[in-house]
Amino acid sequence: MASLLRAAVTWGLFPWRGYCSRGTQGKLSTDFVETLKAVVGSPHVSTAASVLEQHGHDESMHRCQPPDVVVWPQNVEQVSQLAALCYGQNVPIIPFGTGTGLEGGVCAVQGGVCINLTHMDRILELNPEDFSVVVEPGVTRKALNTYVRDSGLWFPVDPGADASLCGMAATGASGTNTVRYGTMRDNVLNLEVVLPGGRLLHTAGQSRHFRKSAAGYNLTGLFVGSEGTLGLITAATLRLHPVPEATVAATCAFPSVQAAVDSTIHILQAAVPVARIEFLDDVMMDACNKYSNLNCSVAPTLFLEFHGSEQALAEQLQRTEEIALYNGASHFSWAKEAEQRSQLWAARHNAWYAILALRPGCKGYATDVCVPISRLPEILVQTKEDLKASGITGAIVGHVGDGNFHCLLLVDPEDADEIHRVKAFAHQLGRRALALRGTCTGEHGIGLGKRQLLQEEVGTVGMETMWQLKATLDPRGLMNPGKML
Repeated sequence: MASLLRAAVTWGLFPWRGYCSRGTQGKLSTDFVETLKAVVGSPHVSTAASVLEQHGHDESMHRCQPPDVVVWPQNVEQVSQLAALCYGQNVPIIPFGTGTGLEGGVCAVQGGVCINLTHMDRILELNPEDFSVVVEPGVTRKALNTYVRDSGLWFPVDPGADASLCGMAATGASGTNTVRYGTMRDNVLNLEVVLPGGRLLHTAGQSRHFRKSAAGYNLTGLFVGSEGTLGLITAATLRLHPVPEATVAATCAFPSVQAAVDSTIHILQAAVPVARIEFLDDVMMDACNKYSNLNCSVAPTLFLEFHGSEQALAEQLQRTEEIALYNGASHFSWAKEAEQRSQLWAARHNAWYAILALRPGCKGYATDVCVPISRLPEILVQTKEDLKASGITGAIVGHVGDGNFHCLLLVDPEDADEIHRVKAFAHQLGRRALALRGTCTGEHGIGLGKRQLLQEEVGTVGMETMWQLKATLDPRGLMNPGKML
């Protein structure tokens, strides 16, 4: 055991060892597992089949590929020791947060050690005057907002799940507030990262939390969206925002997808500072009505929210209603009370579970794309037609203020033909987004499923540059292998 630890510290002096060849999966030795226990303690290491299975998949349709062992470090020093130990023995490393991803990002395609970071759940530092906070990887977005509530601040990035904040940084997540407050890329100021060999990197310098800098390469930006392929994020310094004085939400139904999306573009062109503008098609509205006990029209619908002063909100609401009515909106409804707004946005955040409830026993396949806003009407209308023609049960829901939308598709895991049709539909959608000068993913990430589309999106030189970065930071290819590249 002691020799394993010594080897881990000086991994760079040793040639590749024989854990497993690339693309194969083996079992870890008893000595290696005992060494892991020496680092984090026996209660924080598991090889139980049920635990391995739980950590071998996320909420996507990608098949479960379990790791060989799961460990729960308690602090960054242990993470560093684990990384050095694994790298010294050529053991793949798979970071794990809440497991709520949608592109197979936690599947252990070569086995290895899954490092579950949820026990590191402290909020390390709150700087209200600087509008910043430092969190460990086990802190979720809801836990952070509960913690900072009394300070008059909040963190607005809100993917559907109550995801871990460092996991959100790793996947470049966003959510319903992006049109006003930006994505994780806009709200991460600094990251603490354990590199594959165990070294500790602070991407913007240790303890720094400035709003802007022109110093050196943007290392923070490099790790945001890296999907665990370059290192393990062990702390994130995040930008906080003032809680708005007043908030009002609204819903309005439209006669067609085209009318709803045209309204979105007109609202943005009118410079209405909308905080949220979400599109839900008729299938999604029917599912939300049933799952979340809403009573909305079963029609293409916009959910909106506005933040500001009472006076400013009155002007925003009037202008928005005029635009919506011009585009044929009906059933225009305002929600000013907190309870009403919470019910509305809870239904939106539970859209994934609502669509799954339409066909019990089926699996969900979620895909997302993002296009320039001017091309949004074209792709949304075509996608809706493709859904009807394919015979696939699915819904469209999206952050249309950003040009980003999701298709939530239902598939019988025992029906090979349906699985093939769903995958073909998702690939065609990604290709269509690229043809319209968009991206194959606005927020889910590449993971296992979109690697070919990434190559088409960024081109040969772009892929070569990414591989060079990967080879520099992870020369043995052990950080979350098989993902993204």
